Amino acid sequence: MVNSFQDMNTLGKELMDTSLKSVAAVTKGAQAIAAEATDFTRTSAEAGSAALEKLLASNSLDKVIEVQTDFARSAYESCVAEATRMSGLFADLARDALKPFESVMSRSK
Repeated sequence: MVNSFQDMNTLGKELMDTSLKSVAAVTKGAQAIAAEATDFTRTSAEAGSAALEKLLASNSLDKVIEVQTDFARSAYESCVAEATRMSGLFADLARDALKPFESVMSRSK
């Protein structure tokens, strides 16, 4: 319970400090997500360019189908892997953003 002005002041300062820690965690998580997305985009563009070069070098319909099938399979697998990594990063962001509030919430019960 808040019994005095001093208690309210202390609680307000503690909540502000906790909020700043949470914002720092969100910022760090957002940077990690942006870096991962940038890396995936670059890698995907490089894979697409390589597949296009192989398609242009193909001299038969069978080879074109083979190259396209390999590219589609690879693109699907990398997309699933990236979605898994990104969901982990978002889960980490949420956990890290809420972690500073655990001590405040446990004391308020």
